[in-house]
Amino acid sequence: MIRLLLLLLVLLVSPPAAAQAPACTAPPPVCAQASRVFRIASFDPEASAVLIANELLVTNRHVVADSNRVEVFSPSGKIMTAEVVPTSYPGDLILLKVPALKAIKSMATATASREMALYTIGADTGRGQIRVYPPGRIRLMPAKEKPLARLHHDAYSQPGNSGGALVDDQGRLVAIIASGGEGRNEAIPVSEIAKLKALSGPDHQIASMATGEAYRKCSEALDSARGTRRALQPRHVSFIKDQCVATNNRQLWDLAGQVFGRQRLFDDAVSMFARALGQDPNALNSMVSMAITLHLAGRYADEVKHLKRLVDILPADAEILRLGVQAGTWGGDKALAEKSLKLLELHHPRLAPLARNFIEKNPTPPRRRPLPRPRAPRER
Repeated sequence: MIRLLLLLLVLLVSPPAAAQAPACTAPPPVCAQASRVFRIASFDPEASAVLIANELLVTNRHVVADSNRVEVFSPSGKIMTAEVVPTSYPGDLILLKVPALKAIKSMATATASREMALYTIGADTGRGQIRVYPPGRIRLMPAKEKPLARLHHDAYSQPGNSGGALVDDQGRLVAIIASGGEGRNEAIPVSEIAKLKALSGPDHQIASMATGEAYRKCSEALDSARGTRRALQPRHVSFIKDQCVATNNRQLWDLAGQVFGRQRLFDDAVSMFARALGQDPNALNSMVSMAITLHLAGRYADEVKHLKRLVDILPADAEILRLGVQAGTWGGDKALAEKSLKLLELHHPRLAPLARNFIEKNPTPPRRRPLPRPRAPRER
């Protein structure tokens, strides 16, 4: 019901009343590609999609879930209806067919490389327009031999950009925006679109609907769990696990792990993050969530291996460095604690004295008490 109300609001506040998007200051080839990115509304009330061929858009699967139709907003304010193309592709992409849309020519593509400047093009939810955002760079390339591993970057991105384009400074499509936050953003390499096309069409209807239903049920269950302060019943925990695992979506696994962590169901949370890192070992958000959960669980020695990577990848992140000092001290890895301290002295000198004092005094770790679990109701 909440998603339906949000969708109605999006439709009511459509482009004619929306504010003008800021002028594009990116290189001209980048700005030109904004005409190929469209605002859309579906299961997610505000998202983006990229025109990749005549009548064909690509967006994220989590944006659509099990919907059959998607609203597509043109820059002039016209609302078009897109048909969702069934797919058995296992990742977070799906095709939309829009008969009214024509592409002047095929969009050039490129393989990401570390030296590239990358730009996000997607829906600005505040203005109701497509926007080109400030550039960034690759943090980590997709992990090798992991088919669904993502490109990890720090190009600015925000809610509503899901399904949008990540392009280089020549305007070539590099990846489709998927998720992120706090500068740890993710995109699906453009090479996956060919796999998506090969696994899409009417023959994939049954598999597509089953996956879409899992997306919807998982997302709605997570929304409900985040909205309550009560301890989750075991049957609710099982339902979230079953539906979220069925999506095969690492982002949803992370969100499920975070819900379990807030409930102090640390074993369940760690299991979800381990599943996420199995799919994408370079997933920074999964690594950060895993480290925080292990810290809260008092499993400092287990936390150390994740923090060692994170400290190297995010050497100026104050939260990671504080965890490195504490987990290194309590987990028996003096080298990690000292390295984290030196980086705090370099990047956050005001925090360094407290960290140094912590290492020297080595206080007793806090006791971790799990929340009392509710009893399953008896059958009558």
